[in-house]
Amino acid sequence: MRIGLLTEGGYPYVGGEGGVWCDRLVRGLDRHEFDVYAFSTGQAQEDAGWVELPPQVQRVRTAPLWVAEEDGVVHGRRARRRFTEHYGELAAALCTAAEPGTAQKSGTAQRRGIAEKPGTAQKPGTAEADRFANALHGLAELSRDEGGLVAALRSEQAVRALERACRAPGARRAAREARVPDLLTVADHLERALRPLSLDWYEEDGLGAVDLCHAASGGIAALPGLLARHFFGVPLVVTEYGVRLRTHYLTRPDASPAVRSLLAAFHGLLTAETYRAASYLVPGNAHARRWQERCGADRAKLRTIHPGLDATPFARVGEDRRPEDREKDEEREKQEKQEKQEKQEKQEKQEKQEKQEKQEHAGPHTLVWLGRVEPAKDLVSLLHAFAEVRAAEPGTRLRIVGRPSGPGGEAYLGHCRALAAQLFPDEADGPYAVGRNPVSFEELGSPGAETTADVHAGGAVTVLSSVVEGFPVGLIEAMFCGRATVSTDVGAVVEVIGGTGLVVPPRNPRALAEACVSLLRDPERRARLGAAARARALELFSVEQNVAAFRGLYLETVARTPVRRPVLDGAGDPQPFAAPAEAHVPGHWTEPTPRAVPTWAVETPEPVTETVR
Repeated sequence: MRIGLLTEGGYPYVGGEGGVWCDRLVRGLDRHEFDVYAFSTGQAQEDAGWVELPPQVQRVRTAPLWVAEEDGVVHGRRARRRFTEHYGELAAALCTAAEPGTAQKSGTAQRRGIAEKPGTAQKPGTAEADRFANALHGLAELSRDEGGLVAALRSEQAVRALERACRAPGARRAAREARVPDLLTVADHLERALRPLSLDWYEEDGLGAVDLCHAASGGIAALPGLLARHFFGVPLVVTEYGVRLRTHYLTRPDASPAVRSLLAAFHGLLTAETYRAASYLVPGNAHARRWQERCGADRAKLRTIHPGLDATPFARVGEDRRPEDREKDEEREKQEKQEKQEKQEKQEKQEKQEKQEKQEHAGPHTLVWLGRVEPAKDLVSLLHAFAEVRAAEPGTRLRIVGRPSGPGGEAYLGHCRALAAQLFPDEADGPYAVGRNPVSFEELGSPGAETTADVHAGGAVTVLSSVVEGFPVGLIEAMFCGRATVSTDVGAVVEVIGGTGLVVPPRNPRALAEACVSLLRDPERRARLGAAARARALELFSVEQNVAAFRGLYLETVARTPVRRPVLDGAGDPQPFAAPAEAHVPGHWTEPTPRAVPTWAVETPEPVTETVR
């Protein structure tokens, strides 16, 4: 099977978002061929280069989203008329469509100024969705026939078409209030978002030659898949480990209401068209699945496939015995075999000494936090919770391992360091000894934290204190290491943890502290939860289950898709009746079962001569 993998800012670029799971998927499906169609997000990403590609990647085609590449074509009168018509239809759809999850008033309600009944939240109407899809396909066909789409999208003609749509009767109030700066901002955003329509990927030897398109995310990355389906009938599979429409709703908080409304309508209509055209939608967890259903996805198309992580780097820690269980095991083994016990005690003493040199704060009374340092992780609540933990268990320590992320990451890290110094003054055993803070701030790769497995190995309990979380990969890594966890109830945490860890409400330091203290005081419970967590992670979140699920989904998608290429005979001519007419209609008759042939009909019958009167 030949698969067209569509990515945005990810695979095959080094350090791209979602590049790790794409690489594992491609390497796991070594019997299939992959053509990668990738969008880059900046010059730095292109300069960093690609990851090492496996042999099953036959071709890689890239295009930048951060710069516009004009082809030098200037539209004539007829082409300008086509562009104005299609772009005007697209703008009209943005100005009249209801945003996903909002109540859409009927015509009578709009004229009278009354509200609809409660519970009438709707996805974009059928008329607006069809108008948007037709306009999108019309612009793509114009670019394919004439070229010059990038220059047209950046022209004054596009801004005037958008203004006419905002001033037309029936436009929403937010659109009617758009001013010239708002129109310029929206037109610029649409030009960037519609750049994939002008690419030369939509040819017979391009996306028309693949058997299936797999978009690694929604939004702009799925646009080439929509056009491949429109031009060639190629089936589309869309994976969303993070729903792009939700991400858009969380951005541009300082924009004007008109800009937010028009851009939300565009991304809502694009998402609705992607969900309608896709053969299958693959959320990575139940949290993303609920978002997709809220945005109009058909439940019959949803197939949840959890991201796959490589458990090999964590096998050493996960299969090793915990420090608090060693003394009990040593006593039992000493009674059975004295000689073996002495040898094992010597080996364990040496390992413990080496580990103590590398990890200053490691031990059975250590809490571990690992991740990106940013406000959404709510380290402030974690530090306040740890103050209560220290009051209950004075010997406990906290390791915060991570680097600042985002524009406010450095300032947030500095605030957390100052708070830790205020809550926990340095402790010393005597007047001439140097004290140390029970909270340590470290970075991954430093001594004692060379890998994530080493970090989890240096603690008894792994803590997650986020207020916003998607799919908690760091939590799964702790489960692979066999560690008990305490997490806040956000995102897909409960789905990942199941019954193998403690879950508390977010922004509740007291509940977080009580859960940590209960595990620190009960080593046997920690051991049971850790073993159950490792077994759950190996069963549900391994690379093997992820690859196997996508292999089955690919085969199911192609099996349900009618044959697009003509069947040729021995001379290379198309066979007119190679596929029955029923094959073009989905149903159980697409693959007819062969009839049983009686034995007497297998032999060649004798010719019968008929007398003509």
